[in-house]
Amino acid sequence: MDLLGSILGSMDKPPQISEAERQQKKKQRELEQKAQANEKQMKQKFREKIEEKINAFLRDGEAKSYKFEPMDKFQRSIVHDVADVAGLAAYSFGEEEVDRFIQVWKKEFSPCEGELSALRKGEEWDPVRYKQIKEEEEWKSRLEEERARQKNKIKPKTNYQAKYEHLIGKEAAVDAARKTEANKSYGMVSAESKKDKRTVEQVQAELRAKKMRKLEEGEALPIHRPDQ
Repeated sequence: MDLLGSILGSMDKPPQISEAERQQKKKQRELEQKAQANEKQMKQKFREKIEEKINAFLRDGEAKSYKFEPMDKFQRSIVHDVADVAGLAAYSFGEEEVDRFIQVWKKEFSPCEGELSALRKGEEWDPVRYKQIKEEEEWKSRLEEERARQKNKIKPKTNYQAKYEHLIGKEAAVDAARKTEANKSYGMVSAESKKDKRTVEQVQAELRAKKMRKLEEGEALPIHRPDQ
């Protein structure tokens, strides 16, 4: 026996599997394959069921949205996939592993942010109330902007009333004190102010008067002759 054969002979041989154990492993493998096939079949049936519901929803001309029953994460992923293929807007609501569900909308009736916010909070969507809230928020925003604008108005850096009170007296200082305010129309002239409101007769009369004045001024000027 050579060296290699001696080494291989000294190594432990793998344990031998009995025929019963081999049959048991084979049976276990067959059961796993069968379970995987059944699971795949169940998933396919579930998808077909979702497709039927969504197709029925699309055929309903009056329906705007459809709410599915609570599902697990994997089932919701199938619903999202089918809804995306069908061109629907789909959103999930509720608590995970408790009552998480999906609601789909036709694209032309997709929910606004206000409706989504209400549904996420588990509240009833009231479009009239939402419009009132939005109008109140816009009014408050404009009010805050106006307050900020009024607060940032230019104010005089010097208190002239206090500065000259010791010279001209308190009453005179009060009368003389003026509040410096920003001129909003500075550098701007309204279109109305630019209009010439004179009549044609008035313009012609003014032109004749200017012409007469020039003639009179010309006649009044002394004529200087050069010395003979």
